[in-house]
Amino acid sequence: MNTDYVKLLKNHAIKVTPQRLEVLRYLDQHRTHPTVERIYAALKTKHPSLSKTTVYNTLETLKKNHLVTVLSISGSESRYDLSKDLHHHFLCTRCGRIIDIDMTCPNMDKIISGGHHIDEVHGYFKGICSTCLRKRGTVIG
Repeated sequence: MNTDYVKLLKNHAIKVTPQRLEVLRYLDQHRTHPTVERIYAALKTKHPSLSKTTVYNTLETLKKNHLVTVLSISGSESRYDLSKDLHHHFLCTRCGRIIDIDMTCPNMDKIISGGHHIDEVHGYFKGICSTCLRKRGTVIG
C-alpha cells in the first residue's frame, strides 16, 4: 500500500517524505473527515518528533495538488477528505459526524459542455444522522 502513496505523490511531482506518506495513509484509512488536530494527535503517538506545523504544511501541499479536499461544512473548523471521486457530504448537526454521500451533481454535464474545467464540487446536506435518530428513538423514513 505504501507504494501506492509513493506513486501518487510522484505522479503529482510532489517530493516523497515520510510525513506526507503518513498523512496520506491516515486519511485513506480513516474516512472520518478529520481535523488537523485529530490527524496530528493520531500520528504523534507513532512519530514523537512530528510537529503540527508539518501536518498543516503537508495538508496544504496535498490540497494545492488536488489530492485532499478541505471541507468547511461546520463553519468552525476545517476537515480533510482524501480526494477520490467527486461526492457530496452530510453533516450531522447532533454528533458532528460527516458522512460521504455518493451522488453526482446534476449540473456537471452543462458546465463541462460549456467548455469549463471543474476542480472541485462542494455539495452538502445538514441534519441528524440515522444513528443519532435511533439513539433518541425517532422513527426514520
